[in-house]
Amino acid sequence: MLRLTDFIIDCPDTMALAAFYSEVTGRPVKEGSHGDWAGIRFGEIELAFIRVEDYRAPQWPDSEHPKQFHLDFEVDDIEAEQSRILALGATLRQDSIGPHGYGWRVYTDPIGHPFCLCRNKGVTWTDQGPIWSKSE
Repeated sequence: MLRLTDFIIDCPDTMALAAFYSEVTGRPVKEGSHGDWAGIRFGEIELAFIRVEDYRAPQWPDSEHPKQFHLDFEVDDIEAEQSRILALGATLRQDSIGPHGYGWRVYTDPIGHPFCLCRNKGVTWTDQGPIWSKSE
């Protein structure tokens, strides 16, 4: 059986980036995290941060230093969440919210990794995950 256990992000300072995403997600940094490895649990999956020497940040959307991944976060109130994450150190890079308030915005975290806040029409979040409207 194959199971996804970790999503690992390279960075120069594991505890600083883990603290940023801990604030973004409202989930605690995993006990035992340290300068070489830090994590945040999401059920069976851990968002992890590993320290690498000579870290080179992606320069989204520059293809010379491209992103290798990005995270999407579904939100109920994109304006409130944007204010909160900007205050935490994120930078807005692209706004793709349509006239009815649905779409996404691209941000970068404090060391350049891109992530999105998304607001999708027809999705309701439960403790078991998203439920999509059949008509959407």
